[in-house]
Amino acid sequence: MSDLERLLPEVVALAHRAGAAILPFWRADVQVMAKADQSPVTAADLAAHHVIVDGLKALAPDIPILSEEDADIALHVRERWTRWWLVDPLDGTKEFINGSEEFTVNIALIEQGQVLFGVVTVPTTGSAYYGGAGLGAWHAVGQQPAQPISVRRTPAPGSAFKVVASRRHSSPGQEHLLAGLSAVVGPLDLVSVGSSLKFCLLAEGAADCYPRLAPTSQWDTAAAQGVLEGAGGEVLQIDGQPFVYPARQSLLNPSFLALPRDVPWRQSLVTLAQAASEH
Repeated sequence: MSDLERLLPEVVALAHRAGAAILPFWRADVQVMAKADQSPVTAADLAAHHVIVDGLKALAPDIPILSEEDADIALHVRERWTRWWLVDPLDGTKEFINGSEEFTVNIALIEQGQVLFGVVTVPTTGSAYYGGAGLGAWHAVGQQPAQPISVRRTPAPGSAFKVVASRRHSSPGQEHLLAGLSAVVGPLDLVSVGSSLKFCLLAEGAADCYPRLAPTSQWDTAAAQGVLEGAGGEVLQIDGQPFVYPARQSLLNPSFLALPRDVPWRQSLVTLAQAASEH
């Protein structure tokens, strides 16, 4: 068994424990605080953070951790890391505050900027998505056996091309991209879902594309990118290059495109995204 195959089930179990720490605060009038960047944080975020950090340190004490709730780590320190954990203890805090079920726990293992594997759990349903490039990808619900998942190359017969979109983020550039994509692949069915579940819909073959031209942070995307890559998908920068996580001063991501690997409309999407970025 490889090191990654040994770590992956342990991290899935840890993510479930973090989800269990979140649930007592859900729909319970939890107090909302503002961080320095004015993004919201709750006691649930912090409870999950402590569970994950303690668990990862016990599991792999030599691997450093970059968590949304402890991200003030100097660049000169992070530049020396070769392998590290990238964690969002509660992705979709705004959904959580609003009482939605669409929030997740995200844990990714990164090496030299590449996602080795990712784990995404949904505390309200007991659902877990996990995988990585070269490992495969799986979806498990509760105590049921995990099922392998994979992207779809074309929509099911009679089904429209499904594009995953954020509930909160659109722009003239995004609208331009969607109009151009529709001209290439046909009518679009826009699916709105919160948090990193957008990637997971692609990974399990329930959607076809997720273009994102609005800001995200590294911990928002890495875990679910691992799942998607394990399921036969890819995440690209809008210039068509692979989407990676280098050590840099800003922890914000550039725009990206998530899609199945080797689809015939790949280059059209890249070209449309480049044009849309100029709007």
